[in-house]
Amino acid sequence: MKMDSDLLHSPAVGLAEEEEADMNDWKLPLAFMKKRHSEKIEGSKALAQSWRMKDRMKTVSVALVLCLNVGVDPPDVVKTSPCARLECWIDPLSMSPQKALETIGANLQKQYENWQPRARYKQSLDPTVDEVKKLCTSLRRNAKEERVLFHYNGHGVPRPTVNGEIWVFNKNYTQYIPLSIYDLQTWMGSPSIFVYDCSNAGIIVKSFKQFALQREQELEVAAINPSHPLAQMPLPPSMKNCIQLAACEASELLPMNPDLPADLFTSCLTTPIKIALRWFCMQKSAKLVPGVTLDLIEKIPGRLNDRRTPLGELNWIFTAITDTIAWNVLPRDLFQKLFRQDLLVASLFRNFLLAERIMRSYNCTPVSSPRLPPTYMHAMWQAWDLAVDICLSQLPTIIEEGTAFRHSPFFAEQLTAFQVWLTMGVENRNPPEQLPIVLQVLLSQVHRLRALDLLGRFLDLGPWAVSLALSVGIFPYVLKLLQSSARELRPLLVFIWAKILAVDSSCQADLVKDNGHKYFLSVLADNYMPAEHRTMAVFILAVIVNSYNTGQEACLQGNLIANCLEQLSDPHPLLRQWVAICLGRIWQNFDPARWCGVRDSAHEKLYTLLSDPIPEVRCAAVFALGTFVGNSAERTDHSTTIDHNVAMMLAQLINDGSPVVRKELVVALSHLVVQYESNFCTVALQFIEEEKNYTVPSPANTAELGNLTPVRDSPAIPRLRSVNSYTNIRTATTARNLNKSLQNLNLNEEGGPAAFSPGNLSTSSSASSTLGSPDNDEYILSFETIDKMRRVSSYSSLNSLIGVSFNSVYTQIWRVLLHLAADPFPEVSDLAMKVLNSIAYKATMNARPQRILDSGSLTQSAPASPTSKGTHIHQAGGSPPMPSTSSSSLTNEVPKPPAREQPATRPPYTPTLGGQAPHSHQFPRTRKMFDKGPEQAAEDGDEPGGHRNYISAALQTGLCDWSAKYFAQPVMKIPEEHDLESQVRMERQWRFLRNARVRRHSRSITQKGVSRLDDQIFINRNPGVPSVVKFHPFNTCIAVADKDSICFWDWEKGERLDYFYNGNPRYTRITAMEYLNGHDCSLLLTATDDGALRIWKNFADQKNPEMVTAWQGLSDMLPTTRGQPSTSAHSLARRVSIYLDRSKQGGAGMVVDWEQETGLLMTSGDVRVIRIWDTDREMKVQDIPTGADSCVTSLSCDSQRSLIVAGLGDGSVRVFDRRMGPNECRVMTYREHGAWVVKAHLQKETDGHIISVSVNGDVRFFEPRTPDSINVLQTVKGLTALDIHPQANLFACGSMNQFIAVYNANGDVISNIKYYDGFMGQRIGAISCLAFHPHWPHLAVGSNDYYMSIYSAEKRLR
Repeated sequence: MKMDSDLLHSPAVGLAEEEEADMNDWKLPLAFMKKRHSEKIEGSKALAQSWRMKDRMKTVSVALVLCLNVGVDPPDVVKTSPCARLECWIDPLSMSPQKALETIGANLQKQYENWQPRARYKQSLDPTVDEVKKLCTSLRRNAKEERVLFHYNGHGVPRPTVNGEIWVFNKNYTQYIPLSIYDLQTWMGSPSIFVYDCSNAGIIVKSFKQFALQREQELEVAAINPSHPLAQMPLPPSMKNCIQLAACEASELLPMNPDLPADLFTSCLTTPIKIALRWFCMQKSAKLVPGVTLDLIEKIPGRLNDRRTPLGELNWIFTAITDTIAWNVLPRDLFQKLFRQDLLVASLFRNFLLAERIMRSYNCTPVSSPRLPPTYMHAMWQAWDLAVDICLSQLPTIIEEGTAFRHSPFFAEQLTAFQVWLTMGVENRNPPEQLPIVLQVLLSQVHRLRALDLLGRFLDLGPWAVSLALSVGIFPYVLKLLQSSARELRPLLVFIWAKILAVDSSCQADLVKDNGHKYFLSVLADNYMPAEHRTMAVFILAVIVNSYNTGQEACLQGNLIANCLEQLSDPHPLLRQWVAICLGRIWQNFDPARWCGVRDSAHEKLYTLLSDPIPEVRCAAVFALGTFVGNSAERTDHSTTIDHNVAMMLAQLINDGSPVVRKELVVALSHLVVQYESNFCTVALQFIEEEKNYTVPSPANTAELGNLTPVRDSPAIPRLRSVNSYTNIRTATTARNLNKSLQNLNLNEEGGPAAFSPGNLSTSSSASSTLGSPDNDEYILSFETIDKMRRVSSYSSLNSLIGVSFNSVYTQIWRVLLHLAADPFPEVSDLAMKVLNSIAYKATMNARPQRILDSGSLTQSAPASPTSKGTHIHQAGGSPPMPSTSSSSLTNEVPKPPAREQPATRPPYTPTLGGQAPHSHQFPRTRKMFDKGPEQAAEDGDEPGGHRNYISAALQTGLCDWSAKYFAQPVMKIPEEHDLESQVRMERQWRFLRNARVRRHSRSITQKGVSRLDDQIFINRNPGVPSVVKFHPFNTCIAVADKDSICFWDWEKGERLDYFYNGNPRYTRITAMEYLNGHDCSLLLTATDDGALRIWKNFADQKNPEMVTAWQGLSDMLPTTRGQPSTSAHSLARRVSIYLDRSKQGGAGMVVDWEQETGLLMTSGDVRVIRIWDTDREMKVQDIPTGADSCVTSLSCDSQRSLIVAGLGDGSVRVFDRRMGPNECRVMTYREHGAWVVKAHLQKETDGHIISVSVNGDVRFFEPRTPDSINVLQTVKGLTALDIHPQANLFACGSMNQFIAVYNANGDVISNIKYYDGFMGQRIGAISCLAFHPHWPHLAVGSNDYYMSIYSAEKRLR
């Protein structure tokens, strides 16, 4: 068989045609491929944010200790002549020694005051040991826990000793006295910073560390042994938080170059620009800058702190460069500690980098503790040299001629470098060096706009970029900018803040504290702002009010609710979504906001969003309404009425097409359940009683009767692949999806439904627990019980209840929850099970023999009057109300009302502590739960407290956090599928080429004409009886469904690829399958006869199959009466259908037809409507009434002509035009068949005909515009299956008489297949299903003997 593998290598023939087919594939929309389908709905893992300074500090006191002894040189240093003399830029020999000392001290203080003007400065000039002690202890006492600086200049005393001593003087200056560093540590305490400007300063740093270690050990000893003598002494302070800066290594002397100041290290630390310029002039390269002398440098105009002047600009550039070097070289935590924690420390360390550069050029290595990596060779110093060069070259003309100063291009160039990094870089790269400079540039109005733009683009790279920017220290800058009124900054600031809050929501408090929320409120209220920016503003506000009371209050006063309500109908979906989330969060547990919402009728305005075309928006609206009713404040009659109103609106979403919405719905209803717990407990007890005393007319009753294949002879069932769906679909062995082998027990022997719908709670809970389930849910109500309750509530006339319309809301909501507990999407049903069980547990715990059910207490909260499953809900759901088939007509017995006098006994069940129903002592007690309910006084004493917390805490969907992820991820990046180079795109291209080849190759075969179709190319025994088969349109995979599982085969290689469980309840079966997106990333849709649709991905490819989505496509599948035109035809139809197992639901099950071009899914079956779902919106778009009293057995549609053709069980074929209204859309009805229509097919061409076939074997051709058939062919009677090949004009019929006939368009039999090929030549079993391949001339046949075979045209053709 020449298939894909060969085709891929065959030379491209007829390229034009191939290209054309390709283009069509590119244009086809994809279904169920949005983020909500491919991702788990949960927030991103929060990154631990380390940018916030846990301990911001200030240096509040400074001790300036100068040991100069002017005029007397110390004995151990031989000075050169001439020698460096200047101290603090003063020549000490130019005045009397005492005056020099005082002037130098005063100058040093001024130099420090430039960096920290608010500190307390104390000078100690040529001091004694006592003076130093007194100074240090008094400064520490005043500083308390803050930092103290100790500056030591030892130019007039001997060098430090190896024993860890520095020198001071005696009173008369006749001796040098040693001062131990150990003592200095004791007096200074911690945190402190020490600056040592003396030769061999490195020795002090070493001694300091040794003493610090010694202290740690002493502290440990004292801690372990309190009787130790050390423990009696006052404990020495720990020196962990001390920082030291020393002028040189332990073995080095300070430079004595006469062109330099003597205190070079102090000059670098306190007057960096001055020394940097002098040093620049002393380099050889300075000769390239003509006319610049040391004198000229003194005359540079401007002030250091005025950035518009030459001196100020140099200072600013210097700050930016040193900050950048530090950020790029230091480890992050060290950078935070030294450069962001304390302003003075940060300045000293920035200047220390300069000291390292300058002093190393004189063979001196400054030392710091903590130690820094070497920075003196960093490339950014060249940028500094260039900036100095540009500034100095202008000096002569500025000073002499007064020309204007040209600003440095430094910042503009650095921004350009940053821009290059942003535009040219690859994904995984080192962070950009210029980030700290961007920060500095935010200070300048000239570059601010550009800097914010680039910063926004950087933050857009993802959460890592946001964390980096925060660690650089961007936060205070962008917070301050919110005070700016410049309109042009608004979009940029809103974008930047959205990025920051998406990654670190703890900033909400800072924003409110600085009134930042007002900025975003004004952006939201500004209708001239584009929708994207308003969306970001409302997202920021939603973060500000998220579980933060102060934020809620501030925004409530800022009129947030009215602002949001105005934007609810905005055309931009993301804005609508976030406006709803923001509303939901502002009134979450905040009653004033809820009442403000009530006054503005917020809930009514939100109702419109419940039918929004975008599922996420519907979801957000459900969330908002859920928190609206979920407030814990006391209820008034008014608020109860509102809650009921909201509840009934929400109930309409019971059959929404999106599981995300239904999950949110369960949570929203759970808030209501918590609020009105006592009422729900009463309803629950009523339903539990009802369920005990009632047997459901279960479809399973008739199920096994008609099944002609004996169940017990079924082959050993292979172990199903457990489906690792992210939805945690319970694997085939759990309580809900009982193991297949269990299902094969013949239920009739035990007496029908009783076997699988346990009559009382105890058996059901034990059944579910013995079967076990992954999360060990020991539920009171098992899935079976709930499912039975759900059906009881719709069949029984519940006439035992006193109908009080007011409280019927609770019954309705209970039914909605029962319905959701049977949801086809496991996450939805799990949540609903939790809510139901929580209440059932409560109700049964509280139902002690106090006869809760006497009629008196029931009037308080009696469920609604009977309807079929609650008409209210179903009318809301959009299907016509059904005639109420009361249970008695179905089972011929009148249901007995539950005996009133019997006390509701508590089931023998105690939840384990870790189980689903916690005991009271696990939770703090909340307010009285039974605020108005049965047996108020008696019950209150021992009700299991705190259960309300249990529901509300356990139940939440990750919707809001998941939606917030959008803002944390790159928004500006081209999505991968649009990136022509990406792998996704390449794979897609490959698939489209494959599709074009398959189409072309198969067309060439079918055009030649197929004269025979009996070459068996595949046969295998399927794990279950095939009930539906479906070829993949383009690869060699075929899906075969049995009752509740799907098997995938590779028909070319003959091997099984996958087999997994579909998850439908055991009284249902799969009746239809479709491949969605078959041209691209295929998904498989399965439809079961209870009206549920499930969509799967990752099948047949080594991965675990996952459920993408599931929903109730048809809500009211009913047992139906077949059309009965003639008795013989009817009896034949009966025989055939029994043969086919169709009697299970007495109808066609569910039939579907899929339209890839429009993304519409047509569904029908045992209902009176054709329901059209829009898969893009995941909602029902149309219900077309069939106008017949019989089921739909076949659907076929054509998007070009908007036509739908339906074959019905009464033999009629009806044509609908879906563009017309429900009353006039049926444009044609053909009643020529006398019996059940097996297949109705509408050819896709513009003038395509309708071909329909009934059980009696009459094939009729209709032209949609004429009222009568244009051709009739007669084939075999007793048809069980039929398919029509869309390309080759063939149709194949399978009959109950165990053969297949293949006909061509003229009605000639081209093949009759009766036996399997092979050694024994076994007879084919009764045909259960057959299907043609959409392109190749292949026919797949499934039969009741479990075999699955495929036939094709003769080999020579292929």
